[in-house]
Amino acid sequence: MHTRPRVSAFAALVVAVALAGSTTAAQAAEPTAATPAAVTVPDQTDPAEAARVDSVVADIDWFDCSNVVDKGVQCGTVDLPLDYDEPEGPTTSVALVRVPATKPTAKLGTLFLNPGGPGGSGVNIAISAPYFLPKDIVQRFDLVGIDPRGTNFSDNVACFRNIGEQTDTLLPTWEAAYPRTTAQRTDFVNSAKKYGQACSTLGKPMSASMSTANVARDMDVIRRTLGDSKLTYLGFSYGSYLGNVYANIFPDRVRAIVIDGVLDPEGWAGTAANQSTPQTQRIASGDGAWKALRSILTRCGQKGPDYCYLAKRSSNPAKKFDKFAKAIKAQPIVIDESFEVDYGLVMSFLMSDLYQLEAAAWVDMDLDMFMELQETPTSAAERKQWNAAAKKLTSRMKEYKQLSAAQDAAKQELAAKVPGFAFPYDNGPEAYQSVMCTDSLNPGNAASWVAAGTTAAKTGDAFGQMWTWASAPCASWTWTAKDEDAYRGTFDHVTSAPVLVVGNWWDPATNYNGAKAAAALLPNSSFISSNSWGHTAFGSSTCVDNAITNYLLTGKAVKGATRSCVGAQPFAQKLESYESLSLTPKKGRAPVSIPVPGTAPTL
Repeated sequence: MHTRPRVSAFAALVVAVALAGSTTAAQAAEPTAATPAAVTVPDQTDPAEAARVDSVVADIDWFDCSNVVDKGVQCGTVDLPLDYDEPEGPTTSVALVRVPATKPTAKLGTLFLNPGGPGGSGVNIAISAPYFLPKDIVQRFDLVGIDPRGTNFSDNVACFRNIGEQTDTLLPTWEAAYPRTTAQRTDFVNSAKKYGQACSTLGKPMSASMSTANVARDMDVIRRTLGDSKLTYLGFSYGSYLGNVYANIFPDRVRAIVIDGVLDPEGWAGTAANQSTPQTQRIASGDGAWKALRSILTRCGQKGPDYCYLAKRSSNPAKKFDKFAKAIKAQPIVIDESFEVDYGLVMSFLMSDLYQLEAAAWVDMDLDMFMELQETPTSAAERKQWNAAAKKLTSRMKEYKQLSAAQDAAKQELAAKVPGFAFPYDNGPEAYQSVMCTDSLNPGNAASWVAAGTTAAKTGDAFGQMWTWASAPCASWTWTAKDEDAYRGTFDHVTSAPVLVVGNWWDPATNYNGAKAAAALLPNSSFISSNSWGHTAFGSSTCVDNAITNYLLTGKAVKGATRSCVGAQPFAQKLESYESLSLTPKKGRAPVSIPVPGTAPTL
């Protein structure tokens, strides 16, 4: 139910360097999306919506920050209405970055980018973009990233007076990825209530103005200010919802929108029929992660011990895992007098592993490590193996923390060197919840999440619990900060250009079924079905990358309503290939946020 700490490994690396010098094992039925030729007249932006957004005259204060990041990069801030119902009323400062097209004579316009989160930094992804986007895109678009209102380098939402108050309130949720005992559940519920109350009092008015709809309005004002007649956009994970909301609020202002790692929009926003189920249970992320894990275990057994460590331990790794899980639930692993490993920590490690493109290899290595630690050494040789596994665990945890620290350090250094870019403390938790809670309908009592977590565990095991508890602060009786202009549908508007929806079969955060649902709702959409691993599909295959690139360049959707792509599959190479693994994504892979083991998952 928090995002501290959160790591966007590639973004952290790129910024730091610059500063220094889900789904099922078988493909389900595809969505039926109309082909572009079948739809010719787009829906129009609601006149009242157009009037209030178009009345805003924005003045972006650009300044050269190439001495901090790459040459030619511009940083900027812009004051936008806190409430678009009062365009002349109070404002909030929004930070953005523009990376100029490298071939300006052939420039097509501006490509807006969002990495997800909610609350992820558009500034960071724009700075990183030349390192993962294809050359043709970098040459022909100015790349713009906006830090959504309330987050990062924009004016910050703050539900607490200082980091001490934040820690006192949220500590129960930082001590475990999800509650597993009666006492922990009580602490989680109480923390969620206090959290909601804090954001609904001290956090206002910012916390009540951070809906995705308002971010979409901000993006539309900035699009117009930059001179683009229509929007070109690439959004990952939660950024898929931002793209979807924009497409439905401003359907006639779409040039090209790609959404990759797609949330079920009705699951995220909530409807009269599903609002009694918590938001983060409705989107079925836990189910997708659990199915991905079970598929990896099955494939490990099929490939055998030359390709998978767990197959050395058993010819049936899935059964071996179940035995391991039962044992560690009953008796956590004691590493030393100050550190023990329980089932929740193991599963949060595996959740982080599943975000990686090489998910199967990471899961295999980490589970093998935990299974070794569960053994009781009876000889010197076994003790040596056990000690090596303990050392590896310490190293793995340190690596995640270092990546998270590198991101924070890079952010602090950028804030220190760039005028106008600053923040009082890490408000990641408040940013995450303020977006989620203003966007969505939820049960009234935070105590309802206890039963919801139990239900989610039936189909998503611990992953279902992790995801479900993430929205507990949004309980509507205690989170009373409301954005009356939040958008909750419909999500079936006809857009002026097709929306390209990209679904990844084995995504552990944005269930493949969410992409199917979004594509089925949008009548003028095209669909890419990617049989690939990790969180989001961009960078998983040339098939996906070429389809997205061609669409962004031409504004025309991939041929046909659905295109199928296949990425690298688990255990295609022998164990020796593990030596080249790194938490830092390869060049060409989008910098999605990876949750640090022991914390809640992110989008």
